[in-house]
Amino acid sequence: MKRVRLKGAKNAPLVGNMGLYAVCYELSKRGWNVMPTSRNAKGIDIVGYDQRGEEMITVQVKALSKKTPVALGSDPELCNLLAKYVVVARGVRKEPEFFIARTDDIRPLVHTGYNEAGKRSCWLQRHAYEGFKDQWDTIGEGW
Repeated sequence: MKRVRLKGAKNAPLVGNMGLYAVCYELSKRGWNVMPTSRNAKGIDIVGYDQRGEEMITVQVKALSKKTPVALGSDPELCNLLAKYVVVARGVRKEPEFFIARTDDIRPLVHTGYNEAGKRSCWLQRHAYEGFKDQWDTIGEGW
């Protein structure tokens, strides 16, 4: 697969889109009918239904181009984790890796602190999410 060259923060939306659509593709392969939400919807990036229309899933996608921590906003109560599942899509510019977890399993692993400007922030360290690699069984199949 050819590597896509993206430079600077202005390309962060492209990285986000790559991760979003890569996760939609993976869920579709597993039988889920998925729809990305509006790009300005807070917290939920994908809504999906099983083939029978009986089960609904909500997914928040965190896309990364490198092996870095996952930024989760500044509210320590929510940490912008509103969906039932979180999928970290890492390395989306080349060959994505996926880390899949229930939000309830991620929340206790969130680190909070302050940046250099004194602003509170929440994030998920690499070591905290790397144990969830390729755990698609967490979401299951939609067949």
